[in-house]
Amino acid sequence: SLASVGRGVDTDLFKPARRSMELRHSWGGSRNGLVAVYVGRLAAEKNLEAVVDAFDAMSARHPRAKLVWVGDGPQRSVLQARNPGHVFAGMQTGIGLAKHYASADVFLFPSLTETFGNVTLEAMASGLAVVAYNYAAAAEHIHHGENGLVAEFDNLSLFCDQAAILAGRPEMIARLGGNARKSADGLAWNLICERFEQLLLEIVDEGGGH
Repeated sequence: SLASVGRGVDTDLFKPARRSMELRHSWGGSRNGLVAVYVGRLAAEKNLEAVVDAFDAMSARHPRAKLVWVGDGPQRSVLQARNPGHVFAGMQTGIGLAKHYASADVFLFPSLTETFGNVTLEAMASGLAVVAYNYAAAAEHIHHGENGLVAEFDNLSLFCDQAAILAGRPEMIARLGGNARKSADGLAWNLICERFEQLLLEIVDEGGGH
């Protein structure tokens, strides 16, 4: 028999406690301000114009909002030239990456080409309100309006609308982010490994271990 063992996320590394006011201030964000983040390769196939459009929709409602790009790639120079007000943090790994997630409020993820999208789970574990297309990891793990917001696949205006809704509702960001973290707790690697071990034991018990 076939059994599916899901993907996990490192909930000890990626967690809301990594939030850094110092980092937020370095971006020009305040304690009660609004910071959106994108994490990933800055390449054409990542549909990055949708991040820009969604953030513009957020800025219309929250003029002092900030957008932070974490990652590098061939599109970086073009994005930087066109969007001088955005923050480009470059490649981040380990605790540095975890701090960048946790120090933001909203995660914008417009990819239409991911095989899965681990960054979605990392953002959820970090307690962010995720806005994504109903696809890949988001389709599997985000319940719209409960632990994040999903837009119909490739519907850019809806993606931007979801982001704009969050811009005016800090309490909604907090609720979605809190629930996202709870969801990620159930995807911690130790739990995934325990499930896998349990499946192996069941296979042995069934006499399938020879």
